Amino acid sequence: MSDRDDFLAWVKSDLHDAEVALHNGDAAPRRALWSRNEPVSVLGAWRSAFGQYELNDLFESLERQFSDCTSYSFELLSYDIVGDVAYTAGREHTSTSVDGQPRSYILRATQVYRREDGQWKVFHRHADTVQQEG
Repeated sequence: MSDRDDFLAWVKSDLHDAEVALHNGDAAPRRALWSRNEPVSVLGAWRSAFGQYELNDLFESLERQFSDCTSYSFELLSYDIVGDVAYTAGREHTSTSVDGQPRSYILRATQVYRREDGQWKVFHRHADTVQQEG
């Protein structure tokens, strides 16, 4: 497999599964895919974070808010790899409960990754709401 094929396989498996887990109230798989090296940042649809301390606080907060994910899909619109840096841009389609209330929404999401010790790690995320459903 090529580097691009390996990266896409990772996006469609580990990264996808981590997002489903988060929306079911378990942030550990997502946290495992994020870099432990600075800088890290999130410009989020609901909340932003800069640095490890704020990132950990954000993930803990999301873990408490989300539950009962009934569907999650990532519509990949664009991606590229240049050396040890990659990005994805697309739309996340999610149906989950937020603070116990069912919600469906679509986010535009761009993430940037760096290869650390041979593994892809997220170090930046930007997401905003496209639309809310139901």
